[in-house]
Amino acid sequence: MSRRADSDETRATARPGRRDGGRPDQPGRGGRPGRDDRDDRGRTAAADARPDQPGADAASASASASASAEPVRTEEAHTTAARTGRALTTSALHAAATGADTFPAVLREALGRRGLSLERVSERLKARGITISQATLSSWQRGRSQPERARSLRAVDVLEEILDLPAGTLRSLLGPRRPRGRTTPPGAEGAALQILGEDSVVEKALGARFRHFNQETSSLMVHDIVRIGESGTMSGFSTTNVLRAGRAGADRALFVLSFDDEAAEPVDIRVTCGRLAEATYLKGLKSLVLEIHFGRKLAKLDTTVVSYAVEVSPSLTRATHYERWSRTNLHEYLQQVYFHPGALPVDCHRYVREKVGAPPRAQRRIPLGAAHDVHVLTSRCKPGVHGVAWEYGP
Repeated sequence: MSRRADSDETRATARPGRRDGGRPDQPGRGGRPGRDDRDDRGRTAAADARPDQPGADAASASASASASAEPVRTEEAHTTAARTGRALTTSALHAAATGADTFPAVLREALGRRGLSLERVSERLKARGITISQATLSSWQRGRSQPERARSLRAVDVLEEILDLPAGTLRSLLGPRRPRGRTTPPGAEGAALQILGEDSVVEKALGARFRHFNQETSSLMVHDIVRIGESGTMSGFSTTNVLRAGRAGADRALFVLSFDDEAAEPVDIRVTCGRLAEATYLKGLKSLVLEIHFGRKLAKLDTTVVSYAVEVSPSLTRATHYERWSRTNLHEYLQQVYFHPGALPVDCHRYVREKVGAPPRAQRRIPLGAAHDVHVLTSRCKPGVHGVAWEYGP
């Protein structure tokens, strides 16, 4: 079980936790409105629709976004944006800004209309003697690849039947054959995919915005502080991120934090450097999307500091590790974990993964400090996943 916090250059993974006491006074509350809250634009995770219209207008905007949404999930999304405080469907949060006249767009729309998961579609194709994996179907609907071989083209014909589309609808939208071999998307998206892999929680949480995931900035230094409560679960964490603009005009950054335990949710969000423009909790994905504005437009190579802290509702199980992923080199990464005196670990070690899900390597034991804390300081932090793990006694 893990929590992941993803920024322009980093992804943090730790277990969600609980505070030392009982449940928070106001469960499900997040994103305190600032003095300039009336100027904020609380945006959905994949669309720029403004949810500042009251009542039925906001519901109408959400329904409109849902019509073109990528059908990743149908569970309700729990929104903790300071401006809205409303619940939106995950499909609305994942609405892709693409037209309905391309093969991926029509395929996505048909899947959503029929309410079919990729797993069910793959099974139905297999029942007709055509083996197409869920990963391949996902690549088709995201536009990363297209059907070209004879078996794939037969699958397209059967897909039209399964999805109740007129014969030739999907076939007619296929473009010219592409060069063989997988091409990694350029820029921010490609770098993130190398560490996260395809169809990651981060990609699903950001939807269309994943393609341009913080491409205007990069992280130079990151400092994570994690606090473990008396029950051994995480009570909260804070992050300070020094960002540098790769081009003139950068004025915001996205951060995605994910929780493995459904009982662990963000209940309070404080931004001390920067201005919180969006705080959206996607309950189905167990992920929190933060959009933080810098307060000014940066010149090229200019730097800024973003700091935020999140308090977490009670979890069901103890935390055992914390990770952060980075898609590029960090000048410096400092990770600190503070343990309650009543929940001290018997062993702690650091490790590195080449990518999310890969086996840990370069493991090394680290001592517990006088403040009941452990820390890891890494200079010239290479791309990959950097973490700390610990064990409790009997």
